Amino acid sequence: MPGNLLNVPTVALVGVAHIHTPGFIDAMNQRGITVSVIWDHDAEKAARSAEKLAGSTVVSAEELLAAEVDGYVVCTETNIHEEWVAKLAAKGKPLFVEKPLGFAGADAVKMADAIEAAGVAFQTGYFSRSIPEIRQIKALVDAGAFGTITRVRGSNCHSGALGRWFDTDWRWMADPKVAGVGAFGDLGTHSLDVLLWIFGPAEAVTGQLSNGTEAYDGCDETGEAIIRFKSGVIGTLAAAWDDVSNPVSYLVSGTKGHAAIIDGKLVLSGLEAPEVAPVSGGFGAYLDYLEGKPAELVTAREAAERSVTMEAIYTGAKENRWVTL
Repeated sequence: MPGNLLNVPTVALVGVAHIHTPGFIDAMNQRGITVSVIWDHDAEKAARSAEKLAGSTVVSAEELLAAEVDGYVVCTETNIHEEWVAKLAAKGKPLFVEKPLGFAGADAVKMADAIEAAGVAFQTGYFSRSIPEIRQIKALVDAGAFGTITRVRGSNCHSGALGRWFDTDWRWMADPKVAGVGAFGDLGTHSLDVLLWIFGPAEAVTGQLSNGTEAYDGCDETGEAIIRFKSGVIGTLAAAWDDVSNPVSYLVSGTKGHAAIIDGKLVLSGLEAPEVAPVSGGFGAYLDYLEGKPAELVTAREAAERSVTMEAIYTGAKENRWVTL
């Protein structure tokens, strides 16, 4: 059972490799959540994280699996997600696995199977679902307010390669042999989640990827994809570590109206903005769940679908063709 405000949750931190780990540590400290045990194959990195968490102990993998906790937070390199998820799901406790769930499609599906078979609560880092402007667009789409939707676009870009964010502790994230993807998969998975969440599953995809500034050998830094949804909607997806800004993050055009999120603000034409209830997303939603609060969680099957779709985009880019899902 998840914890509650009277029974403060205790979690195990499984790996500290992901660039979001420091932010997650801060979030748990702010809520007073106890991280009792930490494991990473790099014990020195684990120790540095333990210093920021009162009462935390760096342990072996075996000791972590034996620890009594209320939930797990997995921030390992992507290529060892499957190994850990198989073991952790069997423990029957809520599970947060940082995105993307899978190194590729097959391991993501196996993890979703294991999580569903164990019946444990799951969450991943798709925080964009909680953004009010995105929720307003989804409400309009669900209500049919756009009429026939003629085109959609998602864009998620930052300056990670320009700023050399992945030169030191996070270098593995720019190595597709460990991360499974480069910039396009790392950032694009957030916007892909939003597009699939709003418009449904993809029928076929293709894309083009580039090494961009060539800051990281063998790693895509920027790319574009085209998605044909099973609903008939056609969309595009952009993601990059090579941009100084990302002013237009989403766009939906229909025969009755138009919506865009520009510099974080919802701009509508022919439509009225609906009221939406505030919710937590991503890691915050997982912590809400552990504390016994209402929480909207991403399913493991949804997370696996994103990995399958992203792998198909990479295949389409590599082989210069459309890939049917």
